[in-house]
Amino acid sequence: MNKSLYKKVSIASLIMMASVFLSRLIGLLREIVIAYKGGTSLDVDAYQIAFVIPEILNHIVASGFLSVTFIPIFSEYLSKNKEEEGWKVFSIIFNGFGSMLILFIIICEIFAPQLVSITAPGIKDPLILEKAIRMTRIIIPAQFFFFAGGMFMAVQFSKEKFSIPALAPLVYNLGIIIGGIMLSPLIGIEGFSWGVLAGAFIGNFMIQAIGAKKSGLKFKLIFNLFHPDLKKYIFLTLPLILGLSMTFSAEFFLRYFGTYLSSGSIAALNYSLRVMLILSGIFGQAIGTASFPFMARLFSDGKIFEMNQLLNKTLKYLCLVIPFSVLFIILRHEIIFILFQRGKFDSSATQLTSNILICIMPGAFAFATQTVVSRAYYAMQNTIFPAIFGTMAVISSIPIYMIGIKIMQAQGVAAAISVSAFLQVFLLFILWNKKTKNKEAIYVYSFFTKIIFISLIIGLLSNWLKNNIFEFFNNSTLLGNMNSALLNTFVFVFMLLTFAYIFGIKEFSEIGLKLLKKIRKKT
Repeated sequence: MNKSLYKKVSIASLIMMASVFLSRLIGLLREIVIAYKGGTSLDVDAYQIAFVIPEILNHIVASGFLSVTFIPIFSEYLSKNKEEEGWKVFSIIFNGFGSMLILFIIICEIFAPQLVSITAPGIKDPLILEKAIRMTRIIIPAQFFFFAGGMFMAVQFSKEKFSIPALAPLVYNLGIIIGGIMLSPLIGIEGFSWGVLAGAFIGNFMIQAIGAKKSGLKFKLIFNLFHPDLKKYIFLTLPLILGLSMTFSAEFFLRYFGTYLSSGSIAALNYSLRVMLILSGIFGQAIGTASFPFMARLFSDGKIFEMNQLLNKTLKYLCLVIPFSVLFIILRHEIIFILFQRGKFDSSATQLTSNILICIMPGAFAFATQTVVSRAYYAMQNTIFPAIFGTMAVISSIPIYMIGIKIMQAQGVAAAISVSAFLQVFLLFILWNKKTKNKEAIYVYSFFTKIIFISLIIGLLSNWLKNNIFEFFNNSTLLGNMNSALLNTFVFVFMLLTFAYIFGIKEFSEIGLKLLKKIRKKT
């Protein structure tokens, strides 16, 4: 693979990784503030339910897929030096889908009571249902800002500009936090809903409009329903609209099945999911977003072998998710205590959430990998197969959720998320390798098998040490949990690097050496 291209991908990955890392931290701070204000109360359950209809609406207009469908089209105009025509297509798509979205927003605002009742069938308390409906109506208009921001970010990614798009999730989460802190004393948890609306407007719309303008945006109020590239865009996007993605289904099923569980279960499931997504997002989302424009460019140039090289190398570095998922499971009590146990989030909430974390953390690797593998298909402008496959996988996972909730309640929902995610991404990668004749994939399989084996050994050793040697920490205090987490993390990482050196895993040893060099420079 071209070294200059790999360098660009690396730089873009670092930018997006920093963005995702900061956004996950701020997102975690958001959850900490929500936990402090509401704990695992029914009010927090209502707040989580309020996102179901907006997320479905977001899915219908494919706001979350704008980059993966629009970038290949726009990049083609850039490569052919037809940028003016590219901006014309941008305007046509923006105006057409934007108008449709506004119409849907109005319909959802009117019929919010009926829609919320359908998507949250287990809620019997009329007061909680009323709160969920009211917050749903507040959050729904934010979907237009997500749509517009997605278009603005897509053109920036096409121009290989990543800095301003990286600000979107940061500002969005800050908006939620500020809204919650300022308004919750007056209107309770509902204050966070107004923060969602404000954060989406500033972070995803206003700032991204500025970034797109700097990238040369030329917007015109034109409509052309018969433009060939609008038809192409619809052809590429429609499968994503009709299809069901892993993340979307996890969020939906968590809330849907959660309505049949005991009070606070939806909140606890959401807190544990956010912790898991911190790990998967830092690696998967950042690398997937950064590598996608380059995979699209390689495919446009007919360089399938180089594209597979990039994909294989990316997946091997994602192996870091596996051992750290094990570490999160070992330190589940410490992590939840340190992050959330304050205010209305008490020890019983910590116990409930940490137990759920055991079952949801194994899915971190699948979520991280899926972000990258699915984008490989999108880079080939193939959205039909992943959409059909994803939908079939989601539908077939419903029995897993039903069995899980019957046997293990909230933990069963978490386990179902992990199992269904792993099966989906594993099969998707196998089919990709057959389609593109990715012969080097065998090394990826063997590499991940080795990492899983090593992670399990280190996990068992670390867990034994924690429960038998390092048991002197007081796990009912913040200081005790922090000290336990620090010591056990140090021992775990030391063993991980040692095993990596013994087994010749250069990806781990290289990262370890780089960290040591930085520490020596600072000291």
